[in-house]
Amino acid sequence: MPDRKTRQVRHYDIVIIGGGLAGASLAVALADTQYRVAVIEAVEFDSKAQPSYDERTIALTYSAKHIFSRLNVWDEELETEACALKSIHISNKGHFGKTRLDHKDAGTEALGYVIPTRALGQALMRNLEHATNIDFFCPYEAEKIDTDDAGAVITIKNRETQAPEQLSAMLAVIADGGRSPILESLGFSSESKTYSQSALLSIVKSNLAHQNRAYERFVPNGPLALLPMNDQRFAVVWTLSPEELETVSAMPDEQFLTHLQMTFGTRAGLFSAPTPRKTYPLSKTSLKTPYSRRVLALGNAAHTVHPVAGQGFNLGLRDIATLAELLIQTSTSDSDIGSTEFLKNYADLRADDTRRVAQFTDGLLSIFNHSSPLVQLGRNLGLAAVENLPFIKRALLKRTMGMGPEQPRLARGLKISPPPSK
Repeated sequence: MPDRKTRQVRHYDIVIIGGGLAGASLAVALADTQYRVAVIEAVEFDSKAQPSYDERTIALTYSAKHIFSRLNVWDEELETEACALKSIHISNKGHFGKTRLDHKDAGTEALGYVIPTRALGQALMRNLEHATNIDFFCPYEAEKIDTDDAGAVITIKNRETQAPEQLSAMLAVIADGGRSPILESLGFSSESKTYSQSALLSIVKSNLAHQNRAYERFVPNGPLALLPMNDQRFAVVWTLSPEELETVSAMPDEQFLTHLQMTFGTRAGLFSAPTPRKTYPLSKTSLKTPYSRRVLALGNAAHTVHPVAGQGFNLGLRDIATLAELLIQTSTSDSDIGSTEFLKNYADLRADDTRRVAQFTDGLLSIFNHSSPLVQLGRNLGLAAVENLPFIKRALLKRTMGMGPEQPRLARGLKISPPPSK
């Protein structure tokens, strides 16, 4: 957390509830603008209990680097922590289908980047240290939001003293992740699908240089991904059934390494030195409408997807880029940034991208989890088609990299500036 005292100002233009990766990224996008911004976060940023900034890794798409570069978050320190992802090997264990995606196919220096969330969080905080228009309330949690035509009143509580305070704003942004308690209290309705699987995370070392290659291997229980990291390490993201998750989680390290090696094979080398395993349930959720009067949900608070293609945070980051673009373009006018018209405009701009990513990840999982011989043949032929037909490969890369003219300006590496004052 930036080392400065929070000013006791009660009125803001925008209050961001949640100071994790999504909330902090939005705050950075709004730093040094005309907006007065408050960020509400329940857990100290340097606490071991902080769920957003730990040793887990995150796969950033190429367009995500564009966004962070334009926001001056991608600095030299972050660059040293990031591992460029230059190729992806996709295979279906026990079947002939496979494909290889390479940054040269996309005409870029990388397909994406793998980075510890801790390092990304530190880069965000470095960027916010000198932002004079942003106040931090931490450790605070939002208890309720009351809205009317004039604005929103957010009641927050200090988690240490239990003392309540109230902030007013034109717009309250909910960015506190999935299963947001404040969204539930506001009556937001969602559509959800719980997968009969969970993800197991770990980091392992290999005796071979990974050459900046990631692996997505579809095995009987679900996808097993290896993401390259610095120092010849891989981040493991392993989708498992509840029964196997319990067994694998309880294995001693050597037994876990043996099981991982037997499941994946030796293409990526021999594994060693696993970090403690972490698990989390998997689901797909989407708010039917991500906004109500003066309240907007974005990132995982608005939608979650299966991690099979590493799209979750990247999708939320494009939410942030779109909202920041609209806010900055509106900052010199008298427009009401909490109005239904403004929020509907944002939601309409994000609807197609959100729907496509949700359908893509869910469909990919359904195809590779299907046991029908006919479906198995079809998916292997599909992998072979991607491998041998360049136009299909380019289309797949465009989607997974978050590229295209329909994306927000920041995602395309373009600057956003307010229009000249009238």
